Amino acid sequence: MKKMNRKIEENERFFSVELNSKVNLKNISLTNGYQENVLVEGSIGELMHAEFSEDIILEVVGDKGVLRINLSPDDIKLKEKQQKEM
Repeated sequence: MKKMNRKIEENERFFSVELNSKVNLKNISLTNGYQENVLVEGSIGELMHAEFSEDIILEVVGDKGVLRINLSPDDIKLKEKQQKEM
């Protein structure tokens, strides 16, 4: 089996979801065939707060878990500006 090397693009975004319990996990789907789809569904519960951590990570905190994605306020502003120019 060949090892796949995947180039990470500069504008690529990563995320993590941390749940307090498996009870909060609704669905995880990893195909075992030709499709490459992956689905992760769950609930972080009621929104407690959302903030930018270290100005590069958007952290959305709920009472049942945390969603993190490497996204800065500047990234959001840039996308909004690009969409307005279209």
